[in-house]
Amino acid sequence: MHPLCDDLIHQVEQCLAPIQRAFDAYQSACFIARPPEFFALELSGETGELANLEKKRWRGTPVDEAHVADEAADVLISLMNFCNARGIDLSAAVAAKLPRIPTSLQAP
Repeated sequence: MHPLCDDLIHQVEQCLAPIQRAFDAYQSACFIARPPEFFALELSGETGELANLEKKRWRGTPVDEAHVADEAADVLISLMNFCNARGIDLSAAVAAKLPRIPTSLQAP
């Protein structure tokens, strides 16, 4: 495990849980309840939109950076909503996953 991983895990544990709770409170107060499957499909659609913009950029087509940022925000919002609907503690899941990801100092 990379030495910076411990600090990253600490930051995730300290910062992500309150953000996830705030998303849950906002979603519950402002929108109708939806099942996890709805948010899984929403997440899939939003990541597809973000990937499509990256594909355009990769092929040399100019892409509006504000549009990319907007789609990235949609992905985060959809992920938070999915995790909350499914009862996933995202900070615990990320903290558990990070040490299991192999690190590499070489570019792919």
